[in-house]
Amino acid sequence: MKKIYENKDRDRLIEDINEELQNYQGYIQYSNRAISKKDDIFIKDNPKADEKGGFIYEAHFCNDEQSISIKQINDSWIVSTTQLSEIDNIEKDIQSYISDIKDCPKIKMAQIWEEEVDEFCDGMSVKKLKKVVFVGFEKEKK
Repeated sequence: MKKIYENKDRDRLIEDINEELQNYQGYIQYSNRAISKKDDIFIKDNPKADEKGGFIYEAHFCNDEQSISIKQINDSWIVSTTQLSEIDNIEKDIQSYISDIKDCPKIKMAQIWEEEVDEFCDGMSVKKLKKVVFVGFEKEKK
């Protein structure tokens, strides 16, 4: 599912993140600053968007049921929601990535593959990567 927020709806996007994404974890990348673990990464949950002079360039959130991606394109923000139950083999298709942010746990992303006929494979069905979605952070080791 996709939703578009135009530039005139910018304040509404901030309100929706702050009000509707409680119990989600994730991160926000702003246009005017590097990501800060303290202000922009929400490992436990309850994101709080605060643009501080810039705008949301990209953000990713998830809970146990869905992954939400926000991307700024021209004068709009595209919000894409993926139900995690739609991912065929989510445990197999998750990869963890190291962050450049000090003391930040690894970021987990799930690959979504779909079968389709490929003319270059003699018309056979092959799995093709359709998208990659944020599915959380690795648990911190004690």
